[in-house]
Amino acid sequence: MFKIELHNLWFHANHGLYEEEKLLGGDFTLDVTIHYTPKTTPHHISETIDYSAVYYLIKSHMQRPEPLLETLAMNITKEILENFSLAEEVSLRIKKMNPPMIGFTGNVSVTHITKR
Repeated sequence: MFKIELHNLWFHANHGLYEEEKLLGGDFTLDVTIHYTPKTTPHHISETIDYSAVYYLIKSHMQRPEPLLETLAMNITKEILENFSLAEEVSLRIKKMNPPMIGFTGNVSVTHITKR
């Protein structure tokens, strides 16, 4: 079994419940791990999972505002499984770097793990 991992993908996006988040946006980082077993020893990109295609799939979701990170995480992992037939399991963590909470320092995250 192999893992394709993309770490610390950074996006400025308009996800969130509050009007300020929808207007001003915020900073998010994502980590994704995709477990898969190739059918043969991979020699060409068509025999594995193209991590650049995974990145662009994630980027397209980050450009569409969602009120809840849970919804966003589920939509991304579902589409990865739909688009990459070799993918057996997907783990995705989305961090909101500066959530709009008075007196809060740190970040919050949501992780979604799904299997085929």
